[in-house]
Amino acid sequence: MTRMLYASAVGNLMYAMVRTRSDLSQAVLMISRYMHDPGKGHWEAVKWILRYIKGTIDVELVFEKDSTGKQECVGYVDSDYARDLDKRWSTMGYVFTLSQALVS
Repeated sequence: MTRMLYASAVGNLMYAMVRTRSDLSQAVLMISRYMHDPGKGHWEAVKWILRYIKGTIDVELVFEKDSTGKQECVGYVDSDYARDLDKRWSTMGYVFTLSQALVS
């Protein structure tokens, strides 16, 4: 039963992350790795995320034009090919902003 409750909580957090709260993506990614066998520490992480949401419920993104009157979408990408010498995995990260507000 605890696995079902954990999976339900993580699923709800994923829905919130995808629909409105992109700031949750890293934390939800980490807790979703343990859906098959969650421990007490994983439940603590879920509760921490829920407390974070409660504390930031009134925080919002504001998209404003910059001083030139434009709304620009700017993206930055960084990649590293096979830096992990043991597994030879590549890593990549990206950031997109719209009017200087993080969107992805």
